[in-house]
Amino acid sequence: MSKLKIAIQKSGRLSEKSLELLKECGIKFPDFKSKLKNSATNFPLEILFLRDDDIPKYVEQGIVDIGIIGENEVLEQDKNVIVVRKLGFANCRLSLAIPKETDYSNLSFFKGKKIATSYPTIVRNYFENKNIFAEIVEISGSVEIAPSIGLADTIADLVSSGSTLLHNGLKEVEEILRSEAVLISNENLPAESEIILESFLFRIQAVVNSRENKYILLNAPNESLDQIINILPGMKSPTVLPLAESGWSSVHSVVRENEFWRIIDELKKCGAEGILVIPIEKMVL
Repeated sequence: MSKLKIAIQKSGRLSEKSLELLKECGIKFPDFKSKLKNSATNFPLEILFLRDDDIPKYVEQGIVDIGIIGENEVLEQDKNVIVVRKLGFANCRLSLAIPKETDYSNLSFFKGKKIATSYPTIVRNYFENKNIFAEIVEISGSVEIAPSIGLADTIADLVSSGSTLLHNGLKEVEEILRSEAVLISNENLPAESEIILESFLFRIQAVVNSRENKYILLNAPNESLDQIINILPGMKSPTVLPLAESGWSSVHSVVRENEFWRIIDELKKCGAEGILVIPIEKMVL
């Protein structure tokens, strides 16, 4: 039986999150420590652990079928691959930063400046689109130190919390792009691999749905049921069951994570009591 080959970063936070996603999709594999290749035991998937900057190239060349990589790396390398879907983790941004004591007004500040970065293609394209000339200095690793040692005037680097910039005497002034983990694919997958990929994507969607939603149970006075049902439409409509106590019902539904607190406030105003919120392990629509 053919297997779908997936490339995952061999170490780091993105690697951990990628493996966590596979496990949440019910895909099991033996102990992978010190291995650069592994095979799932219950799904036709072979895993290769690679350097992150090698993954787009390997996917383009068909050495692997798919890969999980930061969107920023896909844009920087500009390989002939397909971004199949965004995965919602490893969120960060590529930003411009300058010494914190320096005054800043707008992008014209960067005219003629030296900008150190590990993402020269993205940064160069950004400034070309803004019709601003800046000198791009490509370096790998420890970008934040470039201004303090005189290698560059400013930097463009990935930012999560911004604490690393502050520790190095820098401040973030402009955001170039936002990035997250994405699943990429070779442009010409064999038919057998396409079928396996569709099955894999179905599992990913079920996991993503469960992360974005919560299961909610509550007790509601019958005279407020219509109002509460309008607040809680659910996937189709809420489940309503009579309680042993006359005049009350139990209502079960699903609430989107980003709407949760607003909806809870509305439910309480309608007389809802005993509200329970339960995580959803998987959610198939």
